[in-house]
Amino acid sequence: MEFTAEMIAGLIGGTVVGDPQAKVNNFAKIEEGTPGCISFLANDKYEHYLYTTGSSVVLVNRSFEPREEVKATLIKVDDAREAVGKLLQIYEGMKPRRKGISSLAFIDPSAKIGKDCYIGPFVAIAEGVEIGNECVLHPHVTIGKNAKVGNNTEIYSNAVIYHDCRVGNNCILHAGCVIGADGFGFAPTEEGYEKIPQIGIVTIEDNVEIGANTCVDRSTMGSTRVGRGVKVDNLVQIAHNVEIDENTVMSAQVGLAGSTKVGKWCMLGGQVGVAGHCYLADRVQVGAQSGIINSIKKEGAIMGYPAIDYNNFWRSSVVFKKLPEVYKQINQMQRELDELRAACGLAKDEG
Repeated sequence: MEFTAEMIAGLIGGTVVGDPQAKVNNFAKIEEGTPGCISFLANDKYEHYLYTTGSSVVLVNRSFEPREEVKATLIKVDDAREAVGKLLQIYEGMKPRRKGISSLAFIDPSAKIGKDCYIGPFVAIAEGVEIGNECVLHPHVTIGKNAKVGNNTEIYSNAVIYHDCRVGNNCILHAGCVIGADGFGFAPTEEGYEKIPQIGIVTIEDNVEIGANTCVDRSTMGSTRVGRGVKVDNLVQIAHNVEIDENTVMSAQVGLAGSTKVGKWCMLGGQVGVAGHCYLADRVQVGAQSGIINSIKKEGAIMGYPAIDYNNFWRSSVVFKKLPEVYKQINQMQRELDELRAACGLAKDEG
């Protein structure tokens, strides 16, 4: 597919500066651009690449004014990063979707398959399954008994949806993700740990994206729920009975323990861990590697765990080990100071 700068500007409400007939057929980072590519500049740190890039067209913010000669054609937009995202969506949407059912797929006769679906080789669909219209199931996908998948959902290779689970419309499940494995429920006995049956399900609502090798466990009873518009990165663990409200995002290796409740529009950085039965209010932001052991009830709270200088870290570690002893010494000094003030006839708050 080939587009001119003029056509692109029309799609995203931009203004062409340069050759309106400049043609592009691919995307590239500005530092790696070649003729026929479109790039974008949204960060001043990359401005120097604009003057050397081989890209034919570059998206820039309307406020941007080049300090040197630019060979590429520019398209000025309100927000270059947002504009390139829109273009990528348009580009992806123009790709033809595959249709048809492979002769190597197994589909139980009781399953219901919607219109215009693609079901690849070695897909296994069990009894009672319902697949919506225009779904794409890549090779080796497994759908368990009585599970339901909505319209226009794409499921990549080796993803597994366990029995009775629900996946909504317009979802993307990436390779290797597992929806509905048993929650981690065991009761200690004298002879070891006795498994507690996990008889609930997982419900994934519309417009959700689940990353590769992410696991969403079925509930003990009821349903683990991933709300509308939630985006989950790779290698995330969502335990039994967790509830994630709409439009929350989570980076790689986040772990949510059982019965955690996460509000709307929250942002959890990489490797964040949340203890069981905690509640996170709407729009809470949690920095990478933070450990949440208590509920965060303040809407919009920002929690962090920033890195510190290496030498400072080791000095701080030494102090941390001695904190109980230091705490006792401070208390003792406070008592002695209070006694001295009393002897001098001074109140505690007087210097």
